[in-house]
Amino acid sequence: MRLEGRTVLITGAARRIGRWMARGCAQAGADVILHHGHSPQEAASLVEEIRALGRQAWSVQADLEDVQQVQALGESLGRYPNLYALVNNASIFEPLSFAETSLEAWQRHLQVNLTAPFLLSQAFARCLGEREGRIVNILDWRALRPGADHFPYTIAKAALAALTRSLAQALAPRVTVNGIAFGAILPPSDGAPIRGVIAQTPAGRLAEPQEVVETLLFLLAGPAYVTGEIVHLDGGRHLV
Repeated sequence: MRLEGRTVLITGAARRIGRWMARGCAQAGADVILHHGHSPQEAASLVEEIRALGRQAWSVQADLEDVQQVQALGESLGRYPNLYALVNNASIFEPLSFAETSLEAWQRHLQVNLTAPFLLSQAFARCLGEREGRIVNILDWRALRPGADHFPYTIAKAALAALTRSLAQALAPRVTVNGIAFGAILPPSDGAPIRGVIAQTPAGRLAEPQEVVETLLFLLAGPAYVTGEIVHLDGGRHLV
């Protein structure tokens, strides 16, 4: 699963799972465009890490809550050589119930988790022209089994799952579009207890970083006959 001579844009690449994926793509031979919203130091250190591997890396900042900044990011894609893949990873994840969800919170989740991937996918497809490419959207097991928790996040991710399948048809045959639905990958960034989450996961553990990377590389460098798929990397959580 090699990516030599190909450039991959990963949103939210400076921290957490995005950082794992960016590092994994570089180790597989890719040059990487590292988008971040508000993490310049983490992005800069990752640029140096990737360049030390002998690959090219660029750090780009854009607040995905701002439509104009998203559009500017999309318009900039033509300046990067050998653009091949887009990984829509950046998202916001707030523990809001239906009753707690304000209009502002609703719109913020839809903008970052759905509208930004749509706009970037549109810009990416235009930039490719007649070349082949790949899009991978990062989802959540909740997207396929919506519940009442994390209400605006879940609805936005469910819509992103629908967008994934629609784009797979709209962009065929040049561009494959797939998704990865994560479960318990990292401890919550807000410090919430993880024990209950693991207890509800049949695998009984968090994912390993390499499992995340291997799944992404399969969709980026594996068979081009796979499109419109959503791969669950959740230890079986969606089955419970």
